[in-house]
Amino acid sequence: MTHPTLSRSLRIQSQVIGALLMREVLTRYGRHNIGFMWLFVEPMMFTLGVTALWSLAGLHSESPIPIVAFGVTGYSSVLLWRNMPARCVQAIEPNLALMYHRNVKVIDIFAARLILEAAGATISFTLLSLLFISLGWMQLPQDIFKVLFGWFMLAWFGMALALSLGSLSSRSELIEKLWHPASYLLFPLSGAAFMVEWLPTSAQKAIVWFPMVHGVEILRDGYFGSVVPTHYDMAYMAFISLLLTFFGLAQERVASKQVTPE
Repeated sequence: MTHPTLSRSLRIQSQVIGALLMREVLTRYGRHNIGFMWLFVEPMMFTLGVTALWSLAGLHSESPIPIVAFGVTGYSSVLLWRNMPARCVQAIEPNLALMYHRNVKVIDIFAARLILEAAGATISFTLLSLLFISLGWMQLPQDIFKVLFGWFMLAWFGMALALSLGSLSSRSELIEKLWHPASYLLFPLSGAAFMVEWLPTSAQKAIVWFPMVHGVEILRDGYFGSVVPTHYDMAYMAFISLLLTFFGLAQERVASKQVTPE
């Protein structure tokens, strides 16, 4: 019996994830109306809505940061890391029938959903930024590499969190029940609606324990430069994301062994 080479295995798994991606797009968005374009139109609508509400409320009227740019960078970041766990929690059970195919693994189900969520949030963020820059409501980023690095770190954190919660949810429905309220409670603590610099010193020390705050801060540092001082420790965020990645992969292995195809 010959074993497939690494390159052949990678090619097969890429094809499997690609097929799962297409299936996910069709089952989630269908072929009607604008179809797959809902992938990024939906997060764009959320971001536009929140940005409009913040603008109408006159928030940050005394801030040197334009409210539109503040809203787009903040809420887009939330959608990036928060939607991934929401899509992976309880993702295994509806796809048990697919597990009859020996090449379809639990990690492939997660990978397809994570790629889809990351792509939707990224396209939404990019299109909104280009639109508002063309309208003169946003300036070009002062350091595009910091913006890209912050976006990448937020995506890594979201994927690691999703992998962990998605795997654990296969063993307990409590994960799904707890994640929904937790995701809403984490929003005001994520750094999306404030800059760390604006908080009292004691609150600054507490808020930087939340890893996503560092990703949002460096992203805004890249966007706004020295307009407002930023506070981030990317080594800390990378350490937490790495721990979550290892934990998530270990839990995915456990979940894979317990899966029984229907």
